[in-house]
Amino acid sequence: MLSPISKQKTATLSLIDTLNQLCVQQSVDQIEQMPWFDQTTETQQVDWLILHFNAWFSHHNVKLIKGNNEPEYFPASTNAPARIEFAHGFFNSALHEISHWCIAGAARRALPDLGYWYAPDGRSAEQQQQFEQVEVKPQAIEWLFATAFGRKFNVSLDNLTGESSDSTAFKDHVFHQVQLYFSGQAKLPKDALLFIFYICSSVRQGQMLSINEFTRHALD
Repeated sequence: MLSPISKQKTATLSLIDTLNQLCVQQSVDQIEQMPWFDQTTETQQVDWLILHFNAWFSHHNVKLIKGNNEPEYFPASTNAPARIEFAHGFFNSALHEISHWCIAGAARRALPDLGYWYAPDGRSAEQQQQFEQVEVKPQAIEWLFATAFGRKFNVSLDNLTGESSDSTAFKDHVFHQVQLYFSGQAKLPKDALLFIFYICSSVRQGQMLSINEFTRHALD
């Protein structure tokens, strides 16, 4: 069983300090079920991610599922665990949906699609502004996940057929949110911290994330 992180301590620690604290608190024994570096194709890496996420977060009664269509979250029922279904088997889609799940608390994890408001592609300018406001934190967290895996992260405005918006401003907000997480001015959700810890332990030989890995120009 994973040890809980002290809320009092993590509230004042930077992301780097908190990850270092996890290295002391958590056992890394048997968290790696098959070597990451043997997985060279997208399909193999997706299968690795599913296997490990489902093991790491089994205590939450949730499964990561490779979906065939658009992403969707299904809460647990009396007969089945919750399901995080990501789009079309894409690795980065899985990271994005996991970031939303990490942000959602217990109450929202009991709701279909985590209780998120969502308007499909083709949004008006006002709808797009609402969309971007709720996407800053999950996309900042997704960037942390992707970087831990050594993968390229691209922001997504997800509105190809709708009214255009200022992607530069959105990128600025995502970058700023990552800086807030590193400084400790914003608190990263506990499950996001654990996920980063497990990724770094399995993929980076225990080397935790550094603020120097995140630059604004990387989003352009």
